[in-house]
Order: sequence, then structure tokens, then C-alpha cells
Amino acid sequence: MIAKGRDPSHLFPAVVKNVVSKNIEVKKLVYVYLVRYAEEQQDLALLSISTFQRALKDPNQLIRASALRVLSSIRVPVIAPIVMLAIKESAADMSPYVRKTAAHSIPKLYSLDPEQKDELVAVIEKLLMDKATLVIGSAVMAFEQVCPERTDLIHKNYRKLCNLIVDVEEWGQVLILNMLTRYARTQFVDPNTKQPVPEKEFYEEEEEDEATDEPTRPRSLDADHRLLLRNAKPLLQSRNSAVVMAVAQLYYHLAPKNEVGTVARPLLRLVRSQREIQSVVLTTIASMSVKRKDMFEPHFKSFFIHTVDPLPVKLMKLDILTNLAGESNISLLLREFQVYIASQDSKFVAATIQAIGRCASNIKEVTSTCLAGLVALLSNKDEAIVAESVVVIKNLLQSQSADQEAIITKMIKLIDHVIVPVARASILWLIGEYCDKVAKYGPDVLRQMAKSFTNEEDLVKLQIVNLAAKLFVTNPKQTTLLCQYVLNLAKYDISYDIRDRARLIRNILFPSENIKAIKNPKKIFLAPKPAPVLESKYKDRDTFQLGSLSHFLNIRANGYRDLPDFPEVAPDSTVRNVEPPSRPTSVNAERVSVSYAQEEKSKRKPTFYSSSSEEEEVDGEESKSETSETVTESDSEMSELQSEPDQDLDKKSISIQEKTAGKTADSTEDSDSSESETSSESEEDEIRPKAAQGTTSPPSAQTTKSNLDLLLDFDGDVKPSICGQ
Repeated sequence: MIAKGRDPSHLFPAVVKNVVSKNIEVKKLVYVYLVRYAEEQQDLALLSISTFQRALKDPNQLIRASALRVLSSIRVPVIAPIVMLAIKESAADMSPYVRKTAAHSIPKLYSLDPEQKDELVAVIEKLLMDKATLVIGSAVMAFEQVCPERTDLIHKNYRKLCNLIVDVEEWGQVLILNMLTRYARTQFVDPNTKQPVPEKEFYEEEEEDEATDEPTRPRSLDADHRLLLRNAKPLLQSRNSAVVMAVAQLYYHLAPKNEVGTVARPLLRLVRSQREIQSVVLTTIASMSVKRKDMFEPHFKSFFIHTVDPLPVKLMKLDILTNLAGESNISLLLREFQVYIASQDSKFVAATIQAIGRCASNIKEVTSTCLAGLVALLSNKDEAIVAESVVVIKNLLQSQSADQEAIITKMIKLIDHVIVPVARASILWLIGEYCDKVAKYGPDVLRQMAKSFTNEEDLVKLQIVNLAAKLFVTNPKQTTLLCQYVLNLAKYDISYDIRDRARLIRNILFPSENIKAIKNPKKIFLAPKPAPVLESKYKDRDTFQLGSLSHFLNIRANGYRDLPDFPEVAPDSTVRNVEPPSRPTSVNAERVSVSYAQEEKSKRKPTFYSSSSEEEEVDGEESKSETSETVTESDSEMSELQSEPDQDLDKKSISIQEKTAGKTADSTEDSDSSESETSSESEEDEIRPKAAQGTTSPPSAQTTKSNLDLLLDFDGDVKPSICGQ
């Protein structure tokens, strides 16, 4: 019913009863239904809370995770404390899948009850320390949504995140890369700035080749900074386009200039993918090519346009080609643009003409060539091409002083055939701006425009009024009456913009008695104007983080956070140091330490007649030395056993066991003698039989056994002697 768009909310009580079903598929359907309609039926939804609490302790990890997911998705503020307890328990669960679900539940609870932030931050800190790659990505997601300003939580986990990022799932890799980009911008200095060279000592020889006005050198990267770049580089080979884009933006914002080119080929690989991905990748490349065109300049042929490309992709590729235009490849690009002009798509042709104008404006060597080609397009039959050519020529003439009269004269002849308002307005603006060079054509053009004034668009009417004012200032004898006629027409126009413009110009040129006349109106209407700068529309998009929604739309999206600036001085890097775990000792060292501890424990047993602490320390040192001697002797004898033939193994092993037993007896007798000095005679009688028993040789030494049994018995006999038992 839900899939068909029907409202099954009236079935809520009947569906809730099935929450206790043992069938997992039925439980999943009930969980989906509860998440959808629990907010509308809050009273009935509370009846199933106890079932979810029992499910949190189910042996099946899928049921535990599903119960927590549904419990956190129920938008009922009353159960916020219950959800908080469930998240804490699940964060310590043995299953990584349940811990991942706990991380996903944290933002839901935070949006439901922001007062739980302190407790949730503690859970996030615990999850960030998790070593499971399944949990790390979700923990970073919870960190970004709940407490992104708490960079202190990342300090201890920074190196772990860098090392594990290759093993994390693709969705988590994107989150971690974006988070580490922001973190690195606050913890490391700009790698593209240079640091001053330390001053040389007084007696140090100066090298003439290195003598400069301001001695500087490239800044060396921090070890942690280099760790991030090195571990993120393999992700450029990922099959997921979002991961490649995340690495590309990380290198663009953090890497030195000589290393940013590493991301060029992976991005070009994404350009050949689906159309949706193409538009995002090309937007990123267009922003990169504005300031760092050397990255893609060797690959500019990869951006040549295909006929099957959609119009948005064509326009972005044109912009990128224009950004990559230089003296070395401009001739090839212009030949490519000539092919594009023959296209049937008028919008694409207009964009190509604009690209030619940008190339002519940026590269002065080809300005005259491009201008001649644009003038040739004025005779094209397509009105859109002619109109766009007029607009581009108008912009170029302001920066090109040669052949202005001939070009404007040719454009004047086309004014009757050009219908596009923007093109007609551009021609009128050129005539008025350069009226001194085309003085014999100006009055005739104004007379023609006055006849069709009422039928023109508002944009054209404004330029007709301006043309009348400029011609009156330069040639008042021929244009005074014509100028007054145009101003009278504009005075009664429908548009208030045109009426206001006419009123202003009339008061300047024909002031009344109450208004003071302006002495030199020519400085107002014919003042020198700066040449327009033709720039890419992607120039200012680098203010946003590459790959973000705000960057793609060029508008600040809801929830976007600005990328922080690099600090001038790097913060303390020791905050990222983590104490390494203690190394495990060798097996022999553990045996000796255990035996020594047992000796000390046996000697320090409380007795009525006990020796002083100093005597106990001396005895401990003596027994330790004896033990070490016994170990060395047994090791040497063992090596001899391995080198001797098999026929002498029996005799050798028996002699070694006798020596070991003798050493044990001697050490026992020494300890007994030290105790006898401070104990009573009755205790001596009890201790000596025990020592005598310790001196007896083991029965295994008296019987004949195989070589393997002897070696096993030898190991078993040596250990008691080492432990001093």
C-alpha cells in the first residue's frame, strides 16, 4: 500500500503487533512501517519500545542493528534518553556492524534532542578510536554533523585515519578525505609559500651563484602533511568517481604546485564516464584551469568537442579550452573553433564566438587575426552568429586601436539587417563612442533610428538617446533639432527608465533658466572608458571547496562551511603523537623473570623467625646468579648434546641431569643455612629433611630411554632448577 501511494496509517495497531515476529523479513517490513508512521501515532509507537529494547540484546547482530536503527528513527522526543542508552550500549558492542549503526544513530538523536550533545561527543570520541574500518567512516560522518569544530578529537586519530583510509569503504573514504582536508588547513602551513633561508655565519664563504635579493627556499612539508598526501594518492585509481574527486580537491587545496598535476590523468579518465559525472568533473577542471592551467595544458586535446556531447558539456569544454589557450596551441585551437562555427546549434556557435573573443583579448599576438575572422562572420546568413560577432567585436575594439574606422563602417551597413536587440545596441554604442572617426555616418544613422524609435526594444531605445546626446556634443550644427526630437519621443515612452534618461540628458544639454548649465558636457558623455576584461565564469568559484554543491551551483548551499585558511605558524605537532604499546619480551626473558618473581615470593613468606630485609635481598641476588649460571651451563650442555653422535646422548644427558640436581641441592642447602641462623632448632629439623629430599636424583635418569625421551626429560628437569624449586 505504501508503494502504491495509499495511506495505511489506520492499520498501525495491527502492524505493531507483528513486531514480535521471529521472521526477519517480517520484522524488516514492520520496522519500515514504524519509521514512516511512528511520528503520527506516538502513543501507539511507545508500546513497541520494550520490544526494541529486548531486541538490542538479541544474539543476532542484524536484529540488534535493526532495532537500534528503528529506535533512533522514531521521532518521539520522550524516548530520547532511552535512545541515548541504546547508543552507548551499541557503541561497545562486539559486532562492528552494530557499532556502525550506533554511529549512524548519533546524528538522528542530535537532531531530535540537541541537549544530548556532550554525551554524544563522548560516544563519538570512543568510536573514532575504533580500529574496525567498517566503523571509522560512520564515526567521521557523526563527527562532521555533531561537532565538526572539535579538532582535538582528531589529533590522536589523525595518523590512524591516514593509514586506514585505503581499507575503508568508498562512502567513508569520501567523508574522511573531506574532513582531513579541513583539518590539514588548520594544522599545517601553506606548502606553496617560501620560507626565508637562515643567515650565514660571519666566517662562512658566500656562493656567488646563490646570491639573490631575498634568499628564500621552498617550504618543507610536515611529516604528517606528507603522510596524508602519500596515503591518499593510491585512491586516485579508485573505480568510484566521488573518491577520485575527493582526492583531487585534497591535492588542489593542500599539495605543493609541483605535485598537483598528479590528479590530471585520473580526472581526464572521469571525463569519459556518464554525462552526470562529466558535468561535475568538467566544472572542477574549469576551476582548476583558471589558476593552474599547466596541469591540463599537455592534455588540451582531450577537451575537443564531439558531436554527441550535450550542450552543457560543450559549453564547459569550450571554457576549458579557452583557459588553456596559449601561444603554443592557439593556432590549433583557432582551426578547431572554425569547425565549431559550422555547427547547426546556434547557442553553441554563439559560445564559440565568445571563446574566440576571449582568446583575442588574452593573447595580443592573435588579436588582429581573430578580429578579421569575426568581421568576416558579419556577412553570415544566420542572424544569431552576426549578432554575437557584433557584440564580441564591440568588446575587442575598445582594446584594439587599429582599423576601428573600417570595422565600424562595415557594421553601420549591417544595421538594417541585424534584428537582435543586443547587436543593434552594440552598433549604436560603437557609433556614438567613436563618432569623431565616423562623423559623416552618425547623423544619418540617428535619423533612421528616430523613425523606428517607437518600434525598438528598450535596450535599443536607450542607446538611441545616448547616440543623440553624443552627436549633439560633437556636431551640434547638424544634430540639434534631431536630438530634441528624440528626447521628445523618449519623454512620453512607456518605460520609466527611458523617460528618466531623457529627462536627465535634457537638463544637461538644454538646461532651463532655473538650472545651472554644465560648462563641458563632453567630459560626461565621451569620457575615456576602460576596456572590458573577458574572463571565465569559473574564475571566482575557487572560493568554494572543489567538488561541493556550492561550487557546482556557484551559490552558497545550506549547511556549507567555508574552507579555513592556512595558519601563518603551524600549531604544535606533538598533539598527534600517540604512545606506542609496550613491546612483548622474549620467551627466555619471561621465564627468567617469572622464576625470579617466584623465588622472591617464596623467600618473603611471613614466618615467626624471619631474617631482615637486607639479608633477603642478598639471598635473592645469590639465587639469581646461581640460576643464571645453571641456565648457561644447561644451554652449553644442550649444544654439546646436539653436536655429539647419538650413541653418547644417553651418557651426556644423565650427567647433565645429575649436575642439575646437584646445583639444585646446593642452592637449597644455602638457603636452608641462611634460615637456620635465625630460626630455632626445631625448624632446622623440619627444613633439612626437605632439603635432603631435594638432593635425590630423579628416577628418570636411572632408566634407559630413547634420544627423544631424554631430550624431553631434559627440558622438564632443567625448568625446576631455573625456578629454584
